[in-house]
Amino acid sequence: MKKWLVLIACLVVLVISSSMTYEQQSILPELEQLLANKPFEKQLALLKIPYWDTVVSIEERGYFPFVEFLIRKLTHLLGFGCIALGLYFAWGKRRFAAAVAIFGTALIAILDEFRQSFTPGRMMSGQDVFVDLAGAILFVAAIVALKKIRKAYRDSRAC
Repeated sequence: MKKWLVLIACLVVLVISSSMTYEQQSILPELEQLLANKPFEKQLALLKIPYWDTVVSIEERGYFPFVEFLIRKLTHLLGFGCIALGLYFAWGKRRFAAAVAIFGTALIAILDEFRQSFTPGRMMSGQDVFVDLAGAILFVAAIVALKKIRKAYRDSRAC
């Protein structure tokens, strides 16, 4: 049961955050205060990210909204990576744990985007589902790789 608690906690955070409007989630005032000197502005200005039918950049949005956009997408990547790990460890040592974690996370991401579309000021985004899925794949792949390295190390020490 303890293994499921991490997953449940991640899902509760997801439901709460997806139920918030953009204005409730905005961190622009905090960014303007914390990053008043606009660190890395020249480097960030080189980034041009295709998103929906536009290109998101400092030039298009401005420094602080662009940084907020990056933080939001990083939050998708990390949040759904954690959900995938929650599924992976909750599934346990049964077969196909990695596949269950990745496909389960994809399903959760799709359902979350659909549910989010009913929140005022928010919309459903297939591109966010891809970011969510990338987080799931990265996190699960990292754990699987670490487990294999650990096993190989143990096997080499046993000889």
